[in-house]
Amino acid sequence: MKKTDTIIIGAGPVGLFAVHQLGIKGLKSIVIDNLDKAGGQCIELYPDKPIYDIPAVPECTGEELTKKLLEQIKPFKTEFFLNERVEEVKQDKENWIVKTNNKNEFLAPNIMIAGGVGSFEPRKLSLKEAEKFEGKSLFYSVRNKEQFENKNISIFGGGDSALDWALELSKFSKINLIHRREEFRGAPHTLSEIKKLEKDGKISIKTPCQLESIEGDTNIESITLKFDDGKTEKIKTDIVLSFFGLIMKLGPIAEWGLNMNKKTIEVNSENFQTNKKGIFAVGDINNYPGKMDLILSGFHETTLAVQEAYKRINPGERVPFGYTTSNSKLQEKLGVKK
Repeated sequence: MKKTDTIIIGAGPVGLFAVHQLGIKGLKSIVIDNLDKAGGQCIELYPDKPIYDIPAVPECTGEELTKKLLEQIKPFKTEFFLNERVEEVKQDKENWIVKTNNKNEFLAPNIMIAGGVGSFEPRKLSLKEAEKFEGKSLFYSVRNKEQFENKNISIFGGGDSALDWALELSKFSKINLIHRREEFRGAPHTLSEIKKLEKDGKISIKTPCQLESIEGDTNIESITLKFDDGKTEKIKTDIVLSFFGLIMKLGPIAEWGLNMNKKTIEVNSENFQTNKKGIFAVGDINNYPGKMDLILSGFHETTLAVQEAYKRINPGERVPFGYTTSNSKLQEKLGVKK
């Protein structure tokens, strides 16, 4: 059984920042995430999509933000357990024991749940033949847009993800944007840009229709659409991108005896502790009056949660505080070279 000061569940931006805040307080941590890489939703859903609301960073992508956060916590040499999901949490006096699906066990006085919206997976196509194309010519997210260059791409969906990627990929590929309704739910300004590209022949919009079948052996060669009026159309297609949203799953978190509000965990806004002492929830997964689902808010929550985590490990001690600009001990922990 591995022992540490805090077990962080979730390797998204807020979970990574928790490593930093714990580290400058002299506390050790480990990170567990069910995805195969750090970054959470930023990497899984929009690695190339720009983010504009990180303080002092006018623009960065989800991938760039993740890289910077990983670079920031490098001095703490935190161990990551990826492709691993927490299955069980039980109390052992003042500590918590965490067991994962890979049979790993951890012991710590604190748990920091930074699980975003919990475990999530895309809402997949219902066609039986779709599964054999997954990861080859059928995708539910875009991780590397270069692989979609100079292709015939059919994008399904009516929300922001479908519209954003239709706009982005139309720069170097032929796009069919397909939706089951006439109206799109995405941002009006994005739809306006797409309408312009439709007039220029760079994007073809097909509505209202649904996917009838997928044709091809190893890779997709064509798809057949069925329109509401009963007519069908066969389209040459190399790549299908499906953006029908995500299925959010809290998974075992819902069984840990925490006070829940729908699919979020209730916390107090003083230290973001749950109803279980030593278990904190930060980022999109928590809920309290005035809550805002922003990365910035998650960073703030983490800073205050770490104060209480320190007190649990060092009862009666004053929580150390210092400015990284002038505190030599903090700079030493951060690996600052003078």
